[in-house]
Amino acid sequence: MNERDEYILDCTPGNYPWDGWEKQARERGVSDELATLGRAVMREAYQHQWGEKLRTLCGWDDDGKIMIELALACPKRARLIWNKLLETDGCRGSYNPKTGEWISWL
Repeated sequence: MNERDEYILDCTPGNYPWDGWEKQARERGVSDELATLGRAVMREAYQHQWGEKLRTLCGWDDDGKIMIELALACPKRARLIWNKLLETDGCRGSYNPKTGEWISWL
């Protein structure tokens, strides 16, 4: 277990890094809907153990500063990227629209 994991395990509900990011994003002017979406991306990146490069994209190396900048500068692009990451569990696969079965891309 690394320091990041130990820190997160010591957090209490509502005080995880993704919760702080959502609050900061809203304070900086990110819409509520996009801040909630960004929070979900950060949370899933950690909890589903997305690869390190993808976690970096999802705010783990800079406390989400670039995510906030993206959301402010290009909200449609941020929404598109973040929704795709969530729909594919970090580009790992997708659900078959007919059967609902998960199809892994790995």
